[in-house]
Amino acid sequence: MRVALTGGIATGKSAVVRGLQAAGFPTVNADDAARAVVEPGTPGLAAVAARFGPAVLGPDGALDRAALGRVVFADPSARLDLERILHPRIRDRIERFYEGLPPDACGIAEIPLAFETGWGAGFDLVVVVACRPETQLARLQARDGLSLEAARQRIAAQWPIADKARLADAVVMTEGTLADTAAETAALAVWLRSRPRPS
Repeated sequence: MRVALTGGIATGKSAVVRGLQAAGFPTVNADDAARAVVEPGTPGLAAVAARFGPAVLGPDGALDRAALGRVVFADPSARLDLERILHPRIRDRIERFYEGLPPDACGIAEIPLAFETGWGAGFDLVVVVACRPETQLARLQARDGLSLEAARQRIAAQWPIADKARLADAVVMTEGTLADTAAETAALAVWLRSRPRPS
């Protein structure tokens, strides 16, 4: 079974994924795949450099993520260009993950932009990790050291959490303590195991 786990930036997706990993679910992370496809020497990095220029590369030739982020979060057309370069490569890596699983496995793919990219429809179930918008904003600023404006830019680049939650098969709330999130994740694991596997 293919399960997409999504939600807004800084909503607690990683904590939920760690809980599912501990419960024995195989997982793959779209952000990890995104990093892998732009490693030095990859066609992905060459395509990014061709589109955005040498300013997004560090002295060692590796991608300067901070420099690229400043460009794409300030310019929607630039962000779309980046997505056109990266998303097919990311999807390919995640498809290979699923191809390597046993037929009866329930594999979890953490995909922050599952709805924004239209990819959610390709999964058997979609789980959304959610918290209040003000909590999300505070977490993002604290986690990444961003100004209020920069944090709002990054959140605005994604769908509102409430819109994602309305389309979800299940929602995990992370508004409380880490213990609360762990309890929600444990309940999700039980629910996932009870779902009928696609034929």
